[in-house]
Amino acid sequence: MVAALRRRTPAYLLLAPGALWLIIFFVIPLYFMAKLSLDTEIPGTLHYRFTWEWSNYKEALELYDTQFGRSFIYAGIATLLCLIIAYPLAYVIAFKAGRWRNLMLFAVVAPFFTTYLVRTLAWKTILSNESPITEILHAIGLAPSGHILYTGFAVIAGITYNFLPFMVLPLYASLERIDVRVLEASKDLYASATSTFWKVTLPLSLPGVVAGTLLTFIPAVGDYVNAEFLGGANNRMIGNVIQSLYLTQSDYSAAAALSFVLMAVIMIVVFIYIRFAGSEALMGQEAV
Repeated sequence: MVAALRRRTPAYLLLAPGALWLIIFFVIPLYFMAKLSLDTEIPGTLHYRFTWEWSNYKEALELYDTQFGRSFIYAGIATLLCLIIAYPLAYVIAFKAGRWRNLMLFAVVAPFFTTYLVRTLAWKTILSNESPITEILHAIGLAPSGHILYTGFAVIAGITYNFLPFMVLPLYASLERIDVRVLEASKDLYASATSTFWKVTLPLSLPGVVAGTLLTFIPAVGDYVNAEFLGGANNRMIGNVIQSLYLTQSDYSAAAALSFVLMAVIMIVVFIYIRFAGSEALMGQEAV
């Protein structure tokens, strides 16, 4: 018993800093936010009292269902676009880049050297009515009104750009770990390049697809910066509503309730996704 405890002590000591950090900066704030979501404001003051006010959750869902739906639609489309763009890029970096690999990886992470806000404001300039991009899209018929900024398209474009590296890096890490000899064996068995990709490369890279999708989708749902600067009042996401309730309207109970509803919905969506996509990834690896 004592010997087993001594063997486990180093592991406990290594876990202690991370566990302490999570308790102080996640669990405790989460507790106070849960309590606040069930508070009732004392009329005429900014003080609250705990009353088990579950109606805060009902009102949050009834008043802001449109923003909830829009957040998941925008995040889902942006995640799909990131996957479509990132997979070929990660594939090229992993298998075709050669001596340019490190330079291409640096190009992927280079945007992180600029703050998130500055990158979003740059897209506001890129998509403005007077920009060459808008004029080109208008000329080819993709922007009939000549107006892109403050639309859903602009918000999705901003989210896709800002979160693209979160998709590329997990995909690259997954593809880079694939043993090239497995791909060569597939070709030796007279499989075409297309067949090798669909039956070997893609199944082996599915863990990267799952990880990249989660890393992109989860923060994208709660994002409010892109919607604030690129979407305008008609394209607000749930993050904008929560930010407004906290900092502008001082309706802390409603904001806390919305935050918990958002977390719960994201957890349900992620659980379902992992349940199906994750199992398919494991089955694909076992089949290979």
